[in-house]
Amino acid sequence: MNVRRRSSAAALAAIAVIGAATAPAVAADPSPSSSSSKSAPSGLYGTTDPQYDGVWRQSLALLAQDTAGVVPSSKAVKWLTEQQCANGSFGPFRADPAKACDAKTMVDTNSTAAAVQALWAVGGHGDVVEDALGWLKSVQNEDGGWGYSPGTPSDANSTSVVIGALTATETNPEDVRKGGKSPYDALLTFALPCAKDKGAGAFAFQPDKDGKLLPNADATAAGVLGSLGKGLVTEAGSGAKAKAATCSDADEPTREQAAANGASYLADALAKDGHLVSALGGSADQPDYGNTADAVVALAAQGGADRAAEPLAWLEKNAAKWAAESGPAAYAQLIFAAHATGTDPRAFGGTDLVEKLNATGPAPQGTTAKDTATASDADEAEKKDDDSPFGVWWFVGVCLVFGIGVGFLLSNRNKKQQP
Repeated sequence: MNVRRRSSAAALAAIAVIGAATAPAVAADPSPSSSSSKSAPSGLYGTTDPQYDGVWRQSLALLAQDTAGVVPSSKAVKWLTEQQCANGSFGPFRADPAKACDAKTMVDTNSTAAAVQALWAVGGHGDVVEDALGWLKSVQNEDGGWGYSPGTPSDANSTSVVIGALTATETNPEDVRKGGKSPYDALLTFALPCAKDKGAGAFAFQPDKDGKLLPNADATAAGVLGSLGKGLVTEAGSGAKAKAATCSDADEPTREQAAANGASYLADALAKDGHLVSALGGSADQPDYGNTADAVVALAAQGGADRAAEPLAWLEKNAAKWAAESGPAAYAQLIFAAHATGTDPRAFGGTDLVEKLNATGPAPQGTTAKDTATASDADEAEKKDDDSPFGVWWFVGVCLVFGIGVGFLLSNRNKKQQP
């Protein structure tokens, strides 16, 4: 809520008195809903078995709802907070939250970082967030990065999603160091040089068994966001913050240049069909909807919404069926893509992504101003209120003098402000 909205809300309140709101790693495709569980836990979004992606999909769902101006169900938020272990970590799913975590409880950095971003966004759970951040810092590797599980080698995806958790909570990743290394230092070690014939500018997930870096579109989308210090939800880059998406080597590449290099790789990979592809079990390449959505977010964050226009259009035309089959995390990824490009998630290729997401779990508590008008419309309306001599505080004066006309004035004023 910005200052103008707080002012308007306060004034309206005064008037009222006078008159009397494994799906780990960034963007792995969610599990298909065809394997739905008949006993999904109360408060959880989606009906598939949550064993491998419960916290991840719940976190994305809550974060997407908040992004779209929806106040999530308190039951859904409670489900997520109860998944936390006493040491601050989160795992994919704990069937019995009343039972304390032990050495056998599987916890990971991706679930924990996603939960941090979601709970910080919905607010009111500072202690949970603080404990989770403390755990993440305690399992940081000596190279400055994170692996999926504590003690495993760092990878681009895990390091990036933790960077997102740090920046979302207003923690500077540069200040979170281990062995003198920051998360950015670790992330840049996964960036391929531009001179490479194949995969120039991309990020690798990890070095292979021979120490070679192989291009990976999923890791590249994550690496672009991580290099920019962005989380799962981000705005489109613009002006001086947007660097041309051209691959350029340097003796000591900056993270901003690494992001531009990665965006260049993604743009090239998307150029042919407007979407990324993945091969499953040796079969022919298939459209990769989730990674394409993440690529849209990465391209928009790095260089502006226009650079993501083609893959965004492809998603609007083709992704509805995939999201319906895949569940809440898929709808969330599309909402993040819409948000990053300034696209209305309630009219995404004819699909209301917000309504569809809401329907996968407990009913939300309500909506905020973001959900009833576009950001530009809301800002413009508030600006007019602030700039006009006949703004909301003028109404307070009118009400003091003409108390009998309060109801009529408010009724007409509210009608005029409907989006």
